[in-house]
Amino acid sequence: MTLGVYIQVPFCQTKCTYCNFHTGVVVRNRYEPYAAAVCREIAASADGTTASDLIVDTIYVGGGTPSLLDPAALARILDTLRATQRVEPVEITLEADPETVTPEKARAWLDAGFNRISLGAQSFSDQELRAAGRMHRREDIFRAVDLLRDAGFRNIGMDLIAGLPHQTRESWEESVRELLRLYPEHVSIYMLELDEGSRLGRESLAGGARYSAAAIPSDDAMADFYESGRAHLAPAGYEHYEISNWGLPGRHSRHNLKYWRREPYLGFGAGAHSFDGAMRWANVHDPARYVALVERGGSVREQVEPVLAFQALDEEFFLGLRQLEGVDLAQIERDFAPSVPERFATLRSRIERLTEQGLVELDGPRLRLAPGRLTISNEVFVELFG
Repeated sequence: MTLGVYIQVPFCQTKCTYCNFHTGVVVRNRYEPYAAAVCREIAASADGTTASDLIVDTIYVGGGTPSLLDPAALARILDTLRATQRVEPVEITLEADPETVTPEKARAWLDAGFNRISLGAQSFSDQELRAAGRMHRREDIFRAVDLLRDAGFRNIGMDLIAGLPHQTRESWEESVRELLRLYPEHVSIYMLELDEGSRLGRESLAGGARYSAAAIPSDDAMADFYESGRAHLAPAGYEHYEISNWGLPGRHSRHNLKYWRREPYLGFGAGAHSFDGAMRWANVHDPARYVALVERGGSVREQVEPVLAFQALDEEFFLGLRQLEGVDLAQIERDFAPSVPERFATLRSRIERLTEQGLVELDGPRLRLAPGRLTISNEVFVELFG
């Protein structure tokens, strides 16, 4: 088994209206102290408290907008990892917003060791991008991809959001067509989620009109957009391997697969999470507090929890069913039924009911979401675990 490493960079140029992440807009002189603190946290992990004998084969630098950092700072972070962990990378990903990509940055990222870019496109409609509070526009996406290709990147992922304010079937179809013109190696389609953690969510739930909340498409329209995207991606050669993710052959996100397969990963930076198979822990979310704790040698962990057997069982189903290949029900029974027989029996009974309702399906020992029910996966999970 190998190890994934996630680096969190919680800074953005602006806060998207739909965002509920622990990110923020700060002055640029906060970037360098933060990068230095991440390097110190990584170096401290070599003292045996979080070190691992596992080989690091994936690194993912996300956020936030990590492409805002100076490329030299990103290179130092990777160099620190190489100095303190057994790094034999197959995939090193950097999240980047289109408007932040320059020829100099693209070349520097490649020289630092990044071999995959996750580009936050989200839409090719300028009206939708403005309403969402995004800084980039349609032309910035095309320009960014050209610059990345010219620099030598041959593994680019792009995302679209189904359900942005002002989105119509026509504008959605146009975004999908534009994306396919660029033909990235990986595609993610996320359905807009609204909750009180975002400005748009609060406004929509309150029945208001700010942030174009009144122009959010209906749930049925979002589901239609998602299914339309699926219909276009398959003929273009993309393999649908997780509810929200498609990749060309050999281009599935190796790092994110670790999360869905419950493989170990270490997280560094403010708000980063870690999992070693038996424990989960998280760092403090506030970047200023994180930097202060690191500088005085204090612990940055604020949540440390053992993963109990019944929780591990639920995770096997929840994370496994997000994958289109599903889960091996017989294997899960062998692994968990002896330790949590009552919980397994309860879930097995609910699975039988969901199968009768056509929400999940069994193919030999493999259990998976029914293909036509992917857009209501959350409802299926509520029925399974509720």
